[in-house]
Amino acid sequence: MYKTPFMNKQAMFRLHRCCARFGLLALLVLNACSESADKRQPQPVVQAVPGEVYLTPDSPKKAYVKTSRLSLTRPPLLEPLAGKIAYNESATSRISSPVSGRVLNHPLPLGSKVEAGTVLLELHSPEVADAQADYAKAQAQVTLAEHAFRRQQELYQGKVVSRKDLEQAEDDLSQARSEVQRAQNRLKNLQLASAQNNARFALRSPINGVVVERNVNPGQQVGPDLDKPLFVVSDMQRLTVVMDVFEVNLAKIKPGQQLNISVPAYPGETFPATIEYVGQVLSETTRSVQVRCALPNPDGRLLPGMYASINVESPPDALAIVVPLTAVFTEDESDYVFVAVDENHYKQRPVKMGLRLKDRAVVTEGLQPGEQLVTEGALVLRAEEDVNDANP
Repeated sequence: MYKTPFMNKQAMFRLHRCCARFGLLALLVLNACSESADKRQPQPVVQAVPGEVYLTPDSPKKAYVKTSRLSLTRPPLLEPLAGKIAYNESATSRISSPVSGRVLNHPLPLGSKVEAGTVLLELHSPEVADAQADYAKAQAQVTLAEHAFRRQQELYQGKVVSRKDLEQAEDDLSQARSEVQRAQNRLKNLQLASAQNNARFALRSPINGVVVERNVNPGQQVGPDLDKPLFVVSDMQRLTVVMDVFEVNLAKIKPGQQLNISVPAYPGETFPATIEYVGQVLSETTRSVQVRCALPNPDGRLLPGMYASINVESPPDALAIVVPLTAVFTEDESDYVFVAVDENHYKQRPVKMGLRLKDRAVVTEGLQPGEQLVTEGALVLRAEEDVNDANP
């Protein structure tokens, strides 16, 4: 250090101490700058590849990306068809009274479970009284004709009457017996006992089921000429789905084919059905054919009148990849998806679509079973790809 001739020892000591302090301070500043520079050293960047996206493990965009492993499933054959649930006509009876009369008792209430032969109501009927009287009169005529025939036989054996008189008596007996049979058949047709003679008629259910409609009240005068049936009894465990199939799809529908039914009342649930009958007449107005399907209803939750959505699926051996439409995006009239290569690496891939439904589509080319498909967040990855391309 340069020393001036006027600098004393004390001044030189202070100068040395200041220089030492300044050097220490400079050394601390240099160390701090070096550590800060080390901390700001950039992380290694993965080189962007066209059609591929890399997300960092802590990227907030990963929360919007969801994946699912692809597998083969039975694809639908058609778009969901609209239909309506109805009574199964093979298990439904619309019951009217075959005779006129006045209701005597309280008719069976709605919702009642009945078996074949259960009495639904009772009538007091003049027609029943006439039928019972005709049977009694026919029986009396038979008794009288039998006595006359036996008497003619005895007289003929004594050669008192001619054979012609005997044959006439035999013919009268035959006619009387025929009249009894006719009157008895009429009673059987009305399900009346031959010995019954009270002018009462019991209207009975011909099938097992539930009373689903009732159009009669106590004391009402009824007859066979009413517009509506008195009762409708149906087996509610056996229903029918009625749908219209357009002419262009008719070749994909055949009896025995299995369907899945869904109704608004039970979202997320499906009910199996089977095609029973394909109509033989094409509607010229709608260019469609009516199709009827058997719909089991063991728990009774489905009701006639419900609207239904019918899914027609492929045969069990016809498998394909079906993806949600949230996984697909379109550019330049082509469809694309993203496939997850690993947890942070995604690759864009073109695909070809077959049948496209409201929320899903059948993929015919571009994907394989077992791959991880990005089902949600495809547009987020597409936007990230554009950012990477703009900042290589």
